[in-house]
Amino acid sequence: MENNYTVLARKYRSQNFETLIGQDVLVKTLTTAINTGRIAHAYIFTGIRGTGKTSTARILAKALNCLSSDTATSKPCGVCENCRAIAAGQHIDVMEIDAASHTGVDNMREILDAALYRPTNARYKVYIIDEVHMLSTSAFNALLKTLEEPPAHVIFILATTEIRKVPVTILSRCQRFDLARVPVETLKKHFAWVAEQEKIELTDEANELLARAADGSVRDGLSLLDQAIAQTGGHVDETAVLDMLKRTDRGTVVNFMKTVLSGDVSVALGKLDEIYANGADLTMLLNDMMEWVHWATRMYPSLRLQDAVSSPYTADQRETIKKINETISLNTLSRIWQVMVAAVPELQASSNQKQCFDMLIVRLMHIADMPSIPEILKQNKNEIIPEKKTEQVIIEKPKYKTIDSAKALVEELQKSRELLLSSYVSSNLEIIEFGNNFIKYFDIQGDKNFQQKLILWLKDNTGQDWTIERVAEDPHQQTMSEHIKSEIVADPMVASAMDLFEDAEIVSVSK
Repeated sequence: MENNYTVLARKYRSQNFETLIGQDVLVKTLTTAINTGRIAHAYIFTGIRGTGKTSTARILAKALNCLSSDTATSKPCGVCENCRAIAAGQHIDVMEIDAASHTGVDNMREILDAALYRPTNARYKVYIIDEVHMLSTSAFNALLKTLEEPPAHVIFILATTEIRKVPVTILSRCQRFDLARVPVETLKKHFAWVAEQEKIELTDEANELLARAADGSVRDGLSLLDQAIAQTGGHVDETAVLDMLKRTDRGTVVNFMKTVLSGDVSVALGKLDEIYANGADLTMLLNDMMEWVHWATRMYPSLRLQDAVSSPYTADQRETIKKINETISLNTLSRIWQVMVAAVPELQASSNQKQCFDMLIVRLMHIADMPSIPEILKQNKNEIIPEKKTEQVIIEKPKYKTIDSAKALVEELQKSRELLLSSYVSSNLEIIEFGNNFIKYFDIQGDKNFQQKLILWLKDNTGQDWTIERVAEDPHQQTMSEHIKSEIVADPMVASAMDLFEDAEIVSVSK
């Protein structure tokens, strides 16, 4: 069992603040806090995987409990009983809790009950809760009070990769530290040092590939290095890493993009077939092509960024990119980028990635040939446009109606199919005055909305503004319907008809 192999990510895990790479701000803050005695009762570390959250928590636990000093020290010895037990994860007073498997409120109550007792062998009882965002809402609530006012001998250290899922009430009780992605150059130096310790040959090109594939994660990079060593047996070069990652080398990507932008579809598709036959992962190839577009844009002369040296390409490759930039516009690079971004989910969802990629290449080549908007406008401006005979367009003015009486108003309302308004005017309005765009009336029903509706209709149909005044007192005049009814009753023929039938009456009048 003693001869079991320890992976590089565990073997070279940081054991003190001096060896914690890529987190200078965090190291400076914690060491200063420890040296000045300003030790908080709760910390929370957040960042992507492999940046040192759990390692920092263990280092802090050792710094608080190291026996080489009478108080907490920013430089734990690493050899005393407490330091060795904490590094091995076996100290009785330093408890590492996996929140993913201890999510319930009962698990949290057990921890809080044990926190009341003083530490056995250490100065502080330290609780390291990893992936704390996995706790349930009830567990978070149970933790709140103790996290705000814990016993003097208790320190909480929380770690999470998804800080947004942690309640604000928890965050407000902790000192928060955001662990940054480790820069590529820092990772390269660390991997070169690890290779030297392991007596492994690691070429600069392979180291560059591993550092960039790690994407800011020390653990991911060391795992890839471990895999590369196992594959090659001790001599890790660019070819081996490319084969392991199923990536195409950057020189091939640069030449492929040059072919794509040349406009020859058959040559570009043939080149793609060759790359695919060599075992390239098309998802990684698309990522490499997007990386090329990104750096080609940053190296474009008009932007004047002057950061070509920081790009991942060799001097010859950078020179090729500069020559390509002379033949294409910045607008073209921007359009190519948009098409590539849209192709990422398409490629992931496609059942046949090769077919999807073929169509992507055709799309890219047609987009590269498209002129920019300023070029189109300039071209249209320079074109000779034949003179056209202008035709006079006569716009007829709308024909407005003339309404000079209440009777004419009712008739026009009926012609416009405003039957409700027509019926309301006839049956409920006692017209006192009508003329010169002015109406004065008494409303039997007292509808508040009627007046505004009538004003709008009159404006639309006469083209003039009307003033409509409603009086409060009833003048006891006839409505239009009553006036028409009385005229009908006065007719001799109607009167004779009424006399023929006993108790006869006129119920309604329709036109």
